[in-house]
Amino acid sequence: MNTQKYVAEAIGTFWLTFAGCGSAVIAAGFPQVGIGLLGVSLAFGLSVVTMAYAIGHISGAHLNPAVTVGLAAGGRFPAGQVVPYIIAQLIGAVVASAVLYLIASGAAGFDLAKGFASNGYGEHSPGHYSLVACLISEVVMTMVFLFIIMGSTHGRAPAGFAPLAIGLTLTMIHLVSIPVTNTSVNPARSTGPALFVGGWALQQLWLFWVAPLVGGVLGGALYRWLSPDEPAGAISGK
Repeated sequence: MNTQKYVAEAIGTFWLTFAGCGSAVIAAGFPQVGIGLLGVSLAFGLSVVTMAYAIGHISGAHLNPAVTVGLAAGGRFPAGQVVPYIIAQLIGAVVASAVLYLIASGAAGFDLAKGFASNGYGEHSPGHYSLVACLISEVVMTMVFLFIIMGSTHGRAPAGFAPLAIGLTLTMIHLVSIPVTNTSVNPARSTGPALFVGGWALQQLWLFWVAPLVGGVLGGALYRWLSPDEPAGAISGK
């Protein structure tokens, strides 16, 4: 049964990375009719909504190491499955980035130096935000993300609406933080593109592991403290 969970996580993270980063690389700046910041934000949010409905009943549809770690901190996920989930998520994100590279590089003028949807700080931040500003943004955004995931998947929350709440939250997170870091809140999503860009993207990747993981733990632990009466057996995700 666990094999199916890991494969589902890889597929789900593939879709999040491919759809979200693909919208940024291929469609965001398309001449005159580009989808822009709003379109990219919606793409990330909708990728989560669609996969949450498709595989949520199989794996919980975490699609994100920070979500997996945050749910474990919140008492919703077994610690023994954290590492296999993260490995599956990384595989999905890297494969998605490879497929995206194959497609995007088929266009005249394609240039990895433009960033390939990588996350960055300082001169590699879209708005040239400082390392400290980017760190705070990623921690806070991921903390709120986990808080809402925990709340919307609580046993006493309205049934069937969690994917919408979580997807809309991710959309809002991107609307705010794309100018700051190009929005990570997801170490797997950050790792895939960084492997192809190399150089500065790999050098700055540490931030997009540390900050989301810290934020995920804070959000999961905070909700666990706020609402300790979780019905027995409830395990959930994005």
